[in-house]
Amino acid sequence: MTRKVWLPAAVVVLAGAVAAGGTVARAGAERAVASGQDTSPNTAKVARGTLSAMVSQVGTLTYRARPDGSPYPVINQATGVYTQLPQNGDRIACGGVLYRVDDDPVLLLCGAVPAYRDLHVGDVGKDVRQLNRNLHQLGYDAGAGVDPGDDHFTWRTGKALERLQRDRGVDADPTLAVAAAVFLPEPVRIAKVTGELGGPARPGAPVLQATSAMLHVQVTLDPSQQGAVAKGDVARVTLPGNRPVAGRVEGFGRVAQVPPGPDGKPADATIPTYVGLDDPRQAQGLDAAPVDVAITTEGVANALSVPVTALLGKSGGGFAVEVVRAGGRRELVAVELGLFDSSAGRVQVAGELSAGDDVVVPSS
Repeated sequence: MTRKVWLPAAVVVLAGAVAAGGTVARAGAERAVASGQDTSPNTAKVARGTLSAMVSQVGTLTYRARPDGSPYPVINQATGVYTQLPQNGDRIACGGVLYRVDDDPVLLLCGAVPAYRDLHVGDVGKDVRQLNRNLHQLGYDAGAGVDPGDDHFTWRTGKALERLQRDRGVDADPTLAVAAAVFLPEPVRIAKVTGELGGPARPGAPVLQATSAMLHVQVTLDPSQQGAVAKGDVARVTLPGNRPVAGRVEGFGRVAQVPPGPDGKPADATIPTYVGLDDPRQAQGLDAAPVDVAITTEGVANALSVPVTALLGKSGGGFAVEVVRAGGRRELVAVELGLFDSSAGRVQVAGELSAGDDVVVPSS
């Protein structure tokens, strides 16, 4: 299912190949040096520039939710009968009607603190502050001047709340009952409805699940990759149709997943990883679509590099490249390796080399 390129592993693979065939590589290098006047070899330039290490995976577009990837649970606090419920895929904005019980609307208000009490004039707390912020941002405090950062329920809060209630068809009352609103961190997209239209609404019972209305990408990291990827790392996401878009790693799941191995035994645990898109609108209409993800985990600016195919293994260990000097003379130059950039097929080197030198590479 996953397709991955784990760049440090390139060092291991290359070293293993040298260990198995170092004498052959050395003999080939010696033959090349000895035949300096032979037909002109196939060469590539030593270059100076930026190299990047990447982790590449296949991911899935999905709607963002909680940090661990699970949807927001919506818990009903009203008593009565469900008389209106949303459909899967519906989008509800802050201040909108989420569902109805006995035809009374239960509003979606945006905030991190769940509703846990009725709110009245004189109450103080974080829940009051997020109510004030909603009333201000929704424009219901015109003439009242609600401070969105105030954690006090004042007469101004009550006035603005009455305007919101009248606009939603509710009898105006400067009180927000705990059963009258659900607080979630952001506008939502309905993922699953568990309540039943015409069924009983009981306080404390789940009624639906919701996600953000914004798309992001989920990938799973193998154990060998988990230490390299960090929150904030730049990512390139290739959408269907070979459309590249930019993004960044925004978080990790808290629960490891253990997929079954090919022999039926559990495989190594993987960690869900979430990549946010810089412009999620570019992925609209692509829910659950597979995408390619390349996460840049490390970079080196102004690095001297050669094609990976130019490397020659030395029988005593280490690496060298064959440089074509003036007059066609070839010289074997020892190099120390740095960062591998698999997307460019190059490797950082240090040695008696300069940008613009020609190094021998295999003929294509």
